[in-house]
Amino acid sequence: MPDASPRSRGTRWGGGPWRSWLSGLLIAAALVAAVLHFAELEDFAALVQRAQPLWLLLAVALQASTYIFVAVGWRLIVRDAGHDPPLASLVRIAVTKLFADQAVPTGGMSGNILLVDQLIALGIPRGVASAALIVTIVGYYAAFIICALVTLALLWFNHDASPALAVVLTVFLGLAVGIPAIALWFGRGASGWLASRLRRVPWLARTFETIASAPPRLLRNRALIIKVAACNLVVFLADAATLWACLHSLGLAAAPWKAFVALVMASVVTTLGPIPMGLGSFEATATGMLRLVGVPTEAAFAATMLLRLFILWLPLVPGLALVRKLRRHRIIPHGKA
Repeated sequence: MPDASPRSRGTRWGGGPWRSWLSGLLIAAALVAAVLHFAELEDFAALVQRAQPLWLLLAVALQASTYIFVAVGWRLIVRDAGHDPPLASLVRIAVTKLFADQAVPTGGMSGNILLVDQLIALGIPRGVASAALIVTIVGYYAAFIICALVTLALLWFNHDASPALAVVLTVFLGLAVGIPAIALWFGRGASGWLASRLRRVPWLARTFETIASAPPRLLRNRALIIKVAACNLVVFLADAATLWACLHSLGLAAAPWKAFVALVMASVVTTLGPIPMGLGSFEATATGMLRLVGVPTEAAFAATMLLRLFILWLPLVPGLALVRKLRRHRIIPHGKA
C-alpha cells in the first residue's frame, strides 16, 4: 500500500521513474524562478540568514517527535498481540523506512516490506507484523481524512476556499477511503475476479500474501485503530507545527492554522501526483497555500524549503547509515532497500 505521508513520496509510473524525477526538477525550477520574479535573490538569502536558532531547534524537536509517535503506533499494535519490542528499535525502523521509501520509489512499498521484515527480525510473528502494517495504513488515512476535512473547514470559514480546492480534496477523500478499505479487504481474505487479477501482479501478490497472514482480531479492533489514528494525527500536527516554527524562525508570526492548511494541502497534492517525494509539487503547493492565506511569497518559500530540509533531506543521512548497518547484519537482504 502506498505511503503518502509528507515525508514519503515515490510512485513508479509508466515510462520509468526518471520521467517523474525530471518533471519534479522542472517544477522545482519553475517555482524558484517564480519566487525570484517576486523578490531579489538577496532578499531570499537574507531571510534564511536571519533565521532564529531557537525556533529551528524547536523544529528539530518537533520532527524527532514524529518518529517517536510513529513508533508508538506500531508498539500499540504489537503489544495488543502480546509482544513488547523496545521503543528505540521501533524508532530506528521508522527512520530506515523513510529512507527506503525515498531511495526506492515504489509507492511506499519498499518501506512497507522493510517494516514487516524488521519487525520479524525483532522476534514478532509475521502475522502480527502484517497486522501492524495494515492497521498503520488504516490509522494513517483516517488521520489524513480528518486533517483534510478540517483544512476545508478552515479555508471555508476564512473565505479562502475555492471550487478547485474542493475538487482536489474530494478526489483525495475518495482515495483516502479506498486504500485502507482495500487493505482491510485483503486482510480479511479477499476473493473473486478482481482479487485474482490483482494477485497476478508479482509485487502485489507478495503484498496480499503478507496482508492475508494478519490475525483478523487485530484488524477488527476498533479501539486499536483509533489509537493508531491518534498517533498519526499527532504526526500531522507536529509536521504543521514544524512549518509554523520555520515561519517564526524567519521573523513571521503567522497563525498556526495557516501552517496546518499549507502542510495538509501540500500533502494532498503530492499524494495524488506521480512525482517521487513530491519533488517540486510539495514546495509549490505549500508556498502557494501560504501565499493564499496572506504570508509573503519570499517567507512562504523560505519556510517551506526549511520544512523540507527537516522532514525529508536531513533524515535521509541517518536512514542510509541504519540501512547499511542492517544489511551488514543481514537483516535487510540486498534489493529490498
